[in-house]
Amino acid sequence: MIHTGIDLVEIERFSALKPEIKARFFQRVFTRAERDYIAAFDSRAAGIFAAKEAAAKALGCGIGPVSWQEIEVAHTDQKQPQINLLGNAARIAAEKRITSWSVSITHSKKTAAAVFVAAAD
Repeated sequence: MIHTGIDLVEIERFSALKPEIKARFFQRVFTRAERDYIAAFDSRAAGIFAAKEAAAKALGCGIGPVSWQEIEVAHTDQKQPQINLLGNAARIAAEKRITSWSVSITHSKKTAAAVFVAAAD
């Protein structure tokens, strides 16, 4: 069985946030490693956010049963995104017999999008 999720995010949602609100939001949504990768690039934040949403959709639960930080977006040395499922996200994937997955992230000047595809036995 194949599970898919897709999400599209306006980059402006991140650049329009007041600094104090943005700091709290980033702390709640992104892991330390993700925040380090994002640095000051709102397009990266939007892409990672979209990837987390896409993964949660593919898991069939959305954000809620799975927390933001239980879906972590890492990057290879070649900047290829990878998803690490932790905690409840890993448990749900195991229950659905999902054994492999892939994520793709893209962005333009205004939007970021991500697609998450997972395969189950």
